Amino acid sequence: MRVVIQRVRAASVTVEGAEVGAIGLGLVALVGVGQESTDADAVWLAAKTQQLRVFADTQGRMNRSLEEVGGSVLAISQFTLYGDARKGRRPSFVAAAEPSEGARLYEAYCDALTVPCVRGVFGAHMQIDLSADGPVTLTLDHASNAQSI
Repeated sequence: MRVVIQRVRAASVTVEGAEVGAIGLGLVALVGVGQESTDADAVWLAAKTQQLRVFADTQGRMNRSLEEVGGSVLAISQFTLYGDARKGRRPSFVAAAEPSEGARLYEAYCDALTVPCVRGVFGAHMQIDLSADGPVTLTLDHASNAQSI
C-alpha cells in the first residue's frame, strides 16, 4: 500500500461540479492499494500519516504532528500510484488492487485515522484543489509481507 502526503493550508475535492469535502490545515493523502496490500498496511499507514512530524514548531522546525496541530486529512483514492511506466508510453496498472479490494482498504485506511478525515469518492473522477504548504510532500510505502521496512 502507498500513500503520498502533501502538507496543505487548505484543500477540497469536487465531483461532478459539487464540492464533496474540504479541510483547512492538514494533509492531502493520495491512497494507493496494491494487489499485495493488507489491513495491517492500512492501519500502519494511517498511524504513520497522523504521527509524522511535518508541521512547524515555535522555532520553525518540522517537529509537530497532525495530531498536535489539530489538523485534518483529505483522503483521495489513487490507483495510479501503482502505475508502471517503465515500458512503452502507456502505464500499466496490473499491480493495483481490484476495485472492490481497493475500496475496502482505502476505507480501512480512513477508518484507522483518529484525526478528522474527509474522503473523496472512490472510483470517481475528482478535482482536487489545494494550497500546498512548503511544499512538503512525502511518499509512504508499507507492505506487511516485506522482509524489512
